[in-house]
Amino acid sequence: MTDQPEIVRSLMSVWTASPLLSVALTLGAFIVAQWLFVRFRRPLWMPPVMIAALLLATVVALTGLGFERYEQGARWLTVLLGPATVALGVPLYQQMHHIRALWRPILVTLPLAATLAAAYALGIAWLMGATPEVLASLAPKSVTAPIAMGITEELGGSVSLTLGGLLITGVLASLFVDWCTRWLKITDDRIVGFALGLNGHAIGTARAFEISHTAGAFASLGMGLTGVFTALFLPLAFLLF
Repeated sequence: MTDQPEIVRSLMSVWTASPLLSVALTLGAFIVAQWLFVRFRRPLWMPPVMIAALLLATVVALTGLGFERYEQGARWLTVLLGPATVALGVPLYQQMHHIRALWRPILVTLPLAATLAAAYALGIAWLMGATPEVLASLAPKSVTAPIAMGITEELGGSVSLTLGGLLITGVLASLFVDWCTRWLKITDDRIVGFALGLNGHAIGTARAFEISHTAGAFASLGMGLTGVFTALFLPLAFLLF
């Protein structure tokens, strides 16, 4: 009769040799994160994507799976980022009437805000002595993940560091939006949503839809336009400076 530990080792070798384990861990972490998010009454400081990332990192570290082996198994999931990037054209098309009606304020605010979103992070990191790789990784921190990963690879940065920056940026944008709107006495959901999409990408957009449908629509608009603008001009700015 075959020894039980030997069977377990054989099963583990099969799972780790295929993408099944990485995919199962990723989906499982997200499902648990969603449950915890609802269980704790949807706290802003605990978005599901952050919970899932922390759970997944803990499991990968404790089981000895290792980041390299997990990444190799989950690599095919990144293939889906291509269609996800193209799909950003859908909310842009849906908000075309807003773009036509408000093209002047959008034309003025978007380039300035998107540039500042990258510039202040680069400035702080540069003053602290960051390497060029770190600077390239932090530059697209306010852009939605599919586009940010492509920008980082083109600039020679670390995708892992970029994703960490995206997570922190989105969570902080969602946390501080209420305080900032009260302090600045902003009541227009269009402005709040556009700012969340521009600075907080997908996490900020999810928060905007919790505020109102109008805020969510303008967050989608801000996220999509910021991604397009940054993808076009950030690599050029790196070449020049």
